[in-house]
This record gives sequence, structure tokens and C-alpha cells, in this order.
Amino acid sequence: MRASDKAYAALREDIIEWRLAPGTVLAEVEQSERLGISRTPLREALSRLTAEGLTTTAGGRGVVVTDISLDDIDELFELRETLEGKAAALAAERGDPATFEQLRRELLQAPELIGGKEPALQDYYGLVGRLDSAIDSAITNAYLVQAMRSLRVHLVRVRRLAADDAARLTAAAAEHAAIAEAIAAGNPRLAEAATTLHLHRSLSHVKATQTPH
Repeated sequence: MRASDKAYAALREDIIEWRLAPGTVLAEVEQSERLGISRTPLREALSRLTAEGLTTTAGGRGVVVTDISLDDIDELFELRETLEGKAAALAAERGDPATFEQLRRELLQAPELIGGKEPALQDYYGLVGRLDSAIDSAITNAYLVQAMRSLRVHLVRVRRLAADDAARLTAAAAEHAAIAEAIAAGNPRLAEAATTLHLHRSLSHVKATQTPH
């Protein structure tokens, strides 16, 4: 892995997981030493993060980690509803029913993972990630997939804002199962509606439990 790729991956993970909080200045000398790379590949990594919207240039302060406000979250979910609703509808038209039926069955068992310790919870997030990947593969639209992947970077940050709430995650698993069921049934309108409902409830939960950062 190139030094710039390594630095990008490490910084991206630290930002997404809130180890580098909004407003943190990413000083070149300090980050170069921390990551064990020279300043040139670090600059490449910071440029990629800025292009993704995870960092920004703040005048004389240099590169800083961007903030996420409740207004930002509203805007992200507006875009998410448009993209993911369309993707679910396309997956219902183009996807393999057996793939989504299997995901539906697994998602119905997800409460067993949600009630467990951290490794099991990560298995649940991995299952949700597999549903995302299955939809990405089914829609056969590279432009839509790329747009959703760019958006998901910020959505992981938003998810980390909310502590893992077992009741909400259990409800979300059922909502994901409903999305998978609609896709497996080949019903585009139902798949889009199930996605819209899930996103509405997710947004309501985040806004109810968080204060602006």
C-alpha cells in the first residue's frame, strides 16, 4: 500500500470513529510523525479527505476535521432518501430474489446479534453492509453506486453520534428485513416505501438523541 493510501485510510478511520473530533487541526508535522510518513504523501491523503468533505482548509489554521450539525444531518438524509429509495426500487426490478430472501431471513435473526457484546454488534453492522452491497450489485448503475458510497462515509459518522441503542437497532433490523423482502418480491414501489420509512425513523432517532456538535 502506498504511503498516501495508508495515511488516507488511517485518518479517514480516525475521523469516522470520532477519534479525531470536529475542529481538530491536522498539523502536517504532527500527523507525519504519528503515521510514520513524509509530508508529501500526507498532503495527498489530506487532499482526498477534503474532496470527500471530511476535512476542510480553515484559513491560517491549516486543514481541520469538518463538523456535522443537525442541519447537515437533515441535508444528508434528504439526499439519502433520494438515492437509496431509487436504488431499492431498481434492485427490486433487477436483483436476484434468492439473494435478498436470504438476507431477509438473516436480518430477522439480527436481534440475537444486537443484544450481544461488541463483536456480535459488529456482525450486525456487517450484515447491514451486505444488504447495501447486494443492492449496489443489483442495480448495475456505477454512477448511483459511487454517489451512495460517497454519502455513506458521512452516514457512518452520523451513526457514531448516536450511542448503539438496542431498541432502535432492533427496529432498524426489522426495517432492513422489510426492504430485503420487498426487493425479493420484485416490488419496486414497496421497496422504495420501505426504504423511506426506515430513513425517516433513523433520522427521527438521531435528532431525538443528539445535540449539535
